[in-house]
Amino acid sequence: MSNIRITKQFNFETGHALYGYDGKCKNVHGHSYKLNVTVIGQPINDANHVKFGMVIDFGDLKKIVKEEIVDKFDHATVFNKNTPHLELAKELQKRDHSVILVDYQPTSEMMVIDFAEKIKSRLPENIQLHSLKLQETETSFAEWYASDN
Repeated sequence: MSNIRITKQFNFETGHALYGYDGKCKNVHGHSYKLNVTVIGQPINDANHVKFGMVIDFGDLKKIVKEEIVDKFDHATVFNKNTPHLELAKELQKRDHSVILVDYQPTSEMMVIDFAEKIKSRLPENIQLHSLKLQETETSFAEWYASDN
């Protein structure tokens, strides 16, 4: 049986700020992110299985990514909790804003690494995460490939 790659795209809006950065992105700002999630596996070969012919049900993949990424990051602001942005984060949280505090600089590169770990931990053992593409603007994106890691 052949290995097949399945890709699903997700969209979400997230704000962030890059503490210590020497350009405009040191300011709080946001992006309309596009996340492409590609998994690889073999289609189910059991004709009696309800998901016969599928690598993974797109709905099952959607559930994982929505719960781990989209539902948490959509319309949230992400800050590195090891910076003075922590004070701003606490103030926003007091005002009922959605804030995510992470252990890393919230660049697309670091976010895609975080997302890969979250998604990998939820996939069925016969399905492997192949790649992620996190696009923050029309012309800028970060990619993660299992084969590189």
